[in-house]
Amino acid sequence: MNETKRRTLSRSFGLCLGALATGPITAASSQRLREVAPAQRADAADALDSIKVVDVKFTTLEFPKATPLTWNAIKRSGGKKPKVTYMELITDAGITGVCIPKGSRDTTRSFARKIQGLNLFHTEQVWEHMNYHNRKPVAKGKEIHSIGSVDLAIWDVIGKALNMPVHKVLGTYREEIPVYAAGGYYAEGKGIPELVAEMEGYVAEGYKLVKMKVGALEAREDAARVRAVAGALGNSARIMVDANNGYRSAYEAIRVGRMVEDLDLYWFEEPVAPDDWRGNAECRDELDIPIVAGENEYTRWGARDLVENHACDIINMDTIKAGGITEYRKIAALASAYHIPVAPHGFAHMNIHVVASTANALVLETYPAKARDFNPALPAFPVKDGMIEAPTAAGLGMEIDPALVKLYKVG
Repeated sequence: MNETKRRTLSRSFGLCLGALATGPITAASSQRLREVAPAQRADAADALDSIKVVDVKFTTLEFPKATPLTWNAIKRSGGKKPKVTYMELITDAGITGVCIPKGSRDTTRSFARKIQGLNLFHTEQVWEHMNYHNRKPVAKGKEIHSIGSVDLAIWDVIGKALNMPVHKVLGTYREEIPVYAAGGYYAEGKGIPELVAEMEGYVAEGYKLVKMKVGALEAREDAARVRAVAGALGNSARIMVDANNGYRSAYEAIRVGRMVEDLDLYWFEEPVAPDDWRGNAECRDELDIPIVAGENEYTRWGARDLVENHACDIINMDTIKAGGITEYRKIAALASAYHIPVAPHGFAHMNIHVVASTANALVLETYPAKARDFNPALPAFPVKDGMIEAPTAAGLGMEIDPALVKLYKVG
């Protein structure tokens, strides 16, 4: 699209959206929309039909301050300089869709090329084309990561084209978003006093929900850690525990759960292996703590398996790993039919639009402000009384800071 047509798109949509800016569609707002010149509405429609992918690029930033070495029940992380990679989906409308992708660059680039020539506003058609075109139609695997990444960037394009945050394009359900602080990792020299201080810091930051790790220690040791945090926080916040699939059998997870289930824990996340639906169901039946699963599942078909096997009380599938916003809407709809809430895992700056626009979304995972000491690319959300505000910027709000690129770009 040339510059003249790009300006026509922005101007025409500004006029159309301005006609509705005062709120819900009423007789008066409908009249204002009708007063927008037909030619301008036609220009906007023509411009939308021409928004297509022309290229994809990646930018990686590396920051100088190494993160602490920490671990959960199954793996170690940190201890090195943090990196963040951005994907930019470049269109012929002069609009670039930005997200933080999962999956390899080559695979993600190949999926972006598969949809060249398709109208990005036809989100269902585009997603189906990526999922089935030139490959076996498997519902799991790292290819889904790439599909989800491209899908996120497409929704960023759509939001920017309409000059709306993505949650408003999807249909906003809430503008105040409940959040939790994800932390409580194991670390060298980190005993119960240090863990308690960490959790108290999150409460001081404004959180009402805090998450900590279990599963790497003996049952009594982990139970003592949870009890210490609960005693310190009292009624100021509730605790989530996350085993990261660390227990090899349901009875191990149940043993730990029974030691702490009197503490009114908010949830017990991924107690057993991702494919151990029966084990998850046993934990759900035996414990008076909501069981969360799904972070390592894919697409609506994975959600179906969780639901049909009674594997959890809450589904926390990852928005990108699950297939993107287009697919997550189906997952949430499926879960809602069974009165199951969703709580998407992963990057809060992208997931916030899902939580803001989904009636059965429970809470948003976030990392607290101290994480920005190591990775300044994504500013921390201001938290007040356990809530954050839905974004108002157009698209996903994932723009790359040119100053950071200048300082920290490595690829």
